[in-house]
Amino acid sequence: MTDAKPGGARRDELIEYPSAFPIKVVGVNEDGFVHAITHIARQFDPTFDAATIELRESGGGKYLGVTITVRATSRAQLDDLYRALSTHPMARWVL
Repeated sequence: MTDAKPGGARRDELIEYPSAFPIKVVGVNEDGFVHAITHIARQFDPTFDAATIELRESGGGKYLGVTITVRATSRAQLDDLYRALSTHPMARWVL
């Protein structure tokens, strides 16, 4: 649920900012995929720690799930990060 703040701005009650926010990106398991996702994460969160990345291969090994946890500071930041990840040619799904 959203509430209006004074001045007409909306408040998102589901996420408190700043907070740690996990995002899972799935793509073909190929060289450079994790590096590409890490590079994008750092563009939106300069404090991003690559040591927190979690990897999970699909049963057949064709796909790789990469979970990154960024420091979310605003809804706009998360929207922009999601757009950058989902439009990257190596990414298939972003959750």
